[in-house]
Amino acid sequence: MSKIRTHILGYPRIGEQRELKKATELYWKGEIPRAALEAIGKDLRKRNWQKQAAAGIDLVPCNDFSFYDQILDAACLFGNVPPRFKWDGGSAGLDTRFQMARGARDTKGDGSCCGGSCGSAGFASEMTKWFDTNYHYIVPEFRTDTSFKLSDTKIINEFHEAKALGLNAKPVLIGPVSYLTLGKVQDPDNPDFDRFELLDRLLPVYEDILSRLAAEGAEWIQLDEPAFALDLNPRQKECFVEAYGRLAKAAGSAKLLVATYFGELRDNLALFLSLPAAALHYDAVRGAAEVDALLAAFPTDKILSLGVVDGRNIWKNDFDASLAILEKAKARVGDERLWISASSSLLHSPVTLASEKKLDAEIKDWLAFADEKLAEIVALSHLLAGEGDGAGLEANRASQQRRRDSDRIHNPTVKGRLLGVTEADGRRASAFPVRQKAQSEKLGLPLFPTTTIGSFPQTAEVRAARAKWKKGALSDQDYETFLKEETRKCVAWQDEIGIDMPVHGEFERNDMVEYFGEQLDGFTFSQFGWVQSYGSRCVKPPILFGDITRPHPMTVEWITYAQSLTKQPMKGMLTGPVTILNWSFVRDDQPRSVSCKQLALAIRDEVLDLERAGVRVIQIDEAALREGLPLRKSEWQEYLGWAVESFRITANGVKDDTQIHTHMCYSEFNDIIGAIADMDADVITIETSRSNMELLEAFVEFKYPNEIGPGVYDIHSPRIPSVEQMENLLQKASNVIPEGNLWVNPDCGLKTRGWEEVRPALINMVEAARKLRAVAAATV
Repeated sequence: MSKIRTHILGYPRIGEQRELKKATELYWKGEIPRAALEAIGKDLRKRNWQKQAAAGIDLVPCNDFSFYDQILDAACLFGNVPPRFKWDGGSAGLDTRFQMARGARDTKGDGSCCGGSCGSAGFASEMTKWFDTNYHYIVPEFRTDTSFKLSDTKIINEFHEAKALGLNAKPVLIGPVSYLTLGKVQDPDNPDFDRFELLDRLLPVYEDILSRLAAEGAEWIQLDEPAFALDLNPRQKECFVEAYGRLAKAAGSAKLLVATYFGELRDNLALFLSLPAAALHYDAVRGAAEVDALLAAFPTDKILSLGVVDGRNIWKNDFDASLAILEKAKARVGDERLWISASSSLLHSPVTLASEKKLDAEIKDWLAFADEKLAEIVALSHLLAGEGDGAGLEANRASQQRRRDSDRIHNPTVKGRLLGVTEADGRRASAFPVRQKAQSEKLGLPLFPTTTIGSFPQTAEVRAARAKWKKGALSDQDYETFLKEETRKCVAWQDEIGIDMPVHGEFERNDMVEYFGEQLDGFTFSQFGWVQSYGSRCVKPPILFGDITRPHPMTVEWITYAQSLTKQPMKGMLTGPVTILNWSFVRDDQPRSVSCKQLALAIRDEVLDLERAGVRVIQIDEAALREGLPLRKSEWQEYLGWAVESFRITANGVKDDTQIHTHMCYSEFNDIIGAIADMDADVITIETSRSNMELLEAFVEFKYPNEIGPGVYDIHSPRIPSVEQMENLLQKASNVIPEGNLWVNPDCGLKTRGWEEVRPALINMVEAARKLRAVAAATV
């Protein structure tokens, strides 16, 4: 029997049918009590653990489950609750977490949560992307007076749950240096405060947690330190040495596994290997090129956990490639010091292929979701140990060969067109000042024009009609009639309240990426391939498996219909190539840059068709541009080069008087502002309300030349901002942006909000813009 152990870093928590999402949203609406929500969470954890154990995983993780976000859970565990939430210092439990994530929150007498619209406890904590993934975490906030104390028992409770089921569970927690790295200083009196000075206050809480888990019988404790994949400064490196010198002692009888993932270690390799931990986990998928260096320097007194199964994509593991890495590792460290795992948490993978009854059989053969990845990890451990008859390896080889040989992957016409792209395809005919004048004359908009980002609420009625149509219970004609009526009402309402540039509402769209992928050749879709994006928000990424073409126009009919309903300039809505790429499961048999440029040519065709149809304004969303940015700055320029080129290919074939918008959300812009300017969009809309216009500073310092719409309405919170709150944000923006360049809009699309929130918020937004115009007129 092999002594090689198997484990994973984390497992999807949403449930096969998104049970967690549905239950959480019912709780927010006050339709189920907290006890019912917690019971559903407990049942999901049990099923997840038992599934892993049944698959043959030796060490199952616990505390990887969350009702919203694991970093938010850690903040509450440490008692790091911002003062504006008026926390009483007691247990920072579930409602405290929801309040921090969603803004104002109140409770009813029965313990049900009003969902955030009942009170005014404070604006939600900032949310941003988890490294270069499409998962969002709640950003920890730090001040000079921040203190920490153990304020929740979630990690202990879930270890007890797993232990009661007879499982050898491995508690998981973000490591202290990564926790401080991922946070942000929010101290107006000392904005330059070094958050790493807080390490000495934070470590006693970690020591308390580790000692308690050891006393409860934990054999292993996993501390995630993905910050090792970043460019670390000397202070961060000092913090690693100080922190783990103390934590190794505090763990007592428990052993520490320190996990890093998402990239190579490079100059951090020696530091990582020197940590006083019993085991170290390394991402051998993203860091494959560095494995030999890792093995050559690996200490003789530590266990090596190698993540050879990709936790972030859905392609079946190539057993031969993984075994080549594992054989070298086995030769270096032996059976007893080698563990096999996924590269990162399986949070980023759909749950199971077992539910996929309609997925194309040929393509399904190429895939592995989270449950299949469990089986791959266990199969690799048996193959490495020489156990079994080798049938699994032969079956894997045959599957890999079928994918390589498939004639559905390659399209010579697409490849030829891409070779014909020239520099001129990525340039507008005139510079921005010339275009701005032409667009101003054509559109005739007022100062501080109001618009939205694209989508309007996807109500229960809209979702129900779509479901009936998909099941064949609603005819194509009846469904189109329904959608046109929803569009008509949406456009009429925008005209009624005075939106200067309306949108059609996107009622025909299920998702901003899926909608386009369904109409492009080279994509396929799962039925239940959901992954968590943030909180209760789940997305079903398209599967980009082959070369991409656009067989027919995708949006022209809907946008021209909407334009016929209003005299205002209707904004056509498209998703950009970089965002479609970054929010899809992308083929791994060619460079991502090639797939992105293929997408750019397909979307370019749509842009030109819209212009020919008389659409005067076209928004090409690139919400995920920064998301794909490599974690190491030395690689940024290569990525930004092809990403910006792809956007410009998409957008820059139009005439001067056609206005091109783009939108980006929840990103730090300071370090890529030059690349954003190189995109040369006429108007960019960005998220700024949660950061109180802080994200606008990058555009101001750079002297961004084009027009900007800084968001004044946080659509990820149920809070309805007042006219005065929006006016204050706009005043901040108008102090630094020329009035002719300033737009007024929400942070993002309104799809996830309800009309009862959207109506008053947008009415307030329009009124705030009018007040700003009045002030500007009075000063002339």
